[in-house]
Amino acid sequence: MSVDKALVAQRFAKAGQSYVEHAVVQKQISAQLFEYLKAYCPNTFDSVLEIGCGSGNLTHLFRTHFQFDQLFLNDLYEDVDQHFSTIQNIAWLIGDIEQLELPSELDAIISSSALQWMTDLPALLQRIHDALKPKGYLGFSTFGENNLIEIKKLTGQGLNYISLEFLKRQLEQQNFEVLFIEQEVKQIYFDHPKSVLQHLKATGVTATAKSHRWTKQSLQQFYSDYQQFHDEQGFRLTYHPIYVIARRKA
Repeated sequence: MSVDKALVAQRFAKAGQSYVEHAVVQKQISAQLFEYLKAYCPNTFDSVLEIGCGSGNLTHLFRTHFQFDQLFLNDLYEDVDQHFSTIQNIAWLIGDIEQLELPSELDAIISSSALQWMTDLPALLQRIHDALKPKGYLGFSTFGENNLIEIKKLTGQGLNYISLEFLKRQLEQQNFEVLFIEQEVKQIYFDHPKSVLQHLKATGVTATAKSHRWTKQSLQQFYSDYQQFHDEQGFRLTYHPIYVIARRKA
């Protein structure tokens, strides 16, 4: 499906405060990505770009270990700056990263739980490659095919997520050396299907549901159909993160 970036910006801006509280999985994913970055990257850079910095889950971790002179932060909407008041040497790149001119000669580009929103990921990977110095690092997490699979099965709404194999192939075609790639499945549980929807709304990921309007009847049907994803732990919701550390070839 096509992604309405203006709607994505609007939904995430609206969810800005609740995201910090409710995006527990995204926070865990940022923490895991940070560990992989520490394992595979040097800890000193001149300049770094973060795509889709959001409320700063990855940014604030990154600062605890990595040294850098210049940090470029990108997101779709300006209000994100409220989460970064303590950080020096920030240059803001506000807007759709697929449309913006990227800084050049970057040492590293990082991103957590953002690249699934891209309309043309291979084209962006090519531009990322060109923006990096030779041997520059690209470290990110995105989501695989089983992400929020319960919602897609019941509503038909959702992003077109990609497989690990496709992602690896794209990176290699864009002249990256893939140092590390791994996927995992994370499942969280709720006491009622209504809580699942509230969680999704609070984390902004309902931004795909442009044409989806709930009625009392369709909501009851959704609650009823969601019973198939219930077990002794509660009502299941699946996240499928993929982690990548790659390096631009010389």
